[in-house]
Amino acid sequence: MTDGKKLRCVATDGHRLARIDADLPTNAEDMPGVIVPRKTVGEMRKLLDDDEAQIAVSVSETKVRFATPNVTLTSKVIDGTFPDYTRVIPSGNTRKLEVDASEFAKAVDRVSTVSSERSRAVKMSLDEDRLILSVNAPDSGAAEEELSVAYGDEKLEIGFNAKYLLEIASQVDRENAVFLFNTAGDPTLMREGNDMSAIYVVMPMRV
Repeated sequence: MTDGKKLRCVATDGHRLARIDADLPTNAEDMPGVIVPRKTVGEMRKLLDDDEAQIAVSVSETKVRFATPNVTLTSKVIDGTFPDYTRVIPSGNTRKLEVDASEFAKAVDRVSTVSSERSRAVKMSLDEDRLILSVNAPDSGAAEEELSVAYGDEKLEIGFNAKYLLEIASQVDRENAVFLFNTAGDPTLMREGNDMSAIYVVMPMRV
């Protein structure tokens, strides 16, 4: 969808949400917002090996078309109303964690491998400038990793789906990952450094 002078893309499955803003492309001022099937997005990701590729996007009431010099992909759009995602994005989270995204992802991957369930909850235990990641899997044992981080708020223990943490951390490639928490039961917001053009929201799990 277009929002003001920005192109905004939003995806959510009820457990997590991603919102990306980009400069509005040429001739997109009058393009209506559409809901694209997840399968279509997945196919586009497979086809677009070159990040710099130019894509021509055409939208009608029932279809969307993505065209490159070599490939054209046409899909039906979903007829319906997209959820009010703005209600899900937290605005009052004040507990701030800053961590090297690559080191964080590696640590999450290591502790989560003790369980055959890749969706196993990873517990994040936060204290002053220290993060402990742990997994307790009754079927296969336990694992724990400690990372030095930037955190100066109250102690917090919160759990997340390991797969979701890995997917979010993999999107950060230039700066540290910044997590903003409220309580252990509230949605957490993640961004790259101070960049608000891409934000991610993930619901916690009980641990």
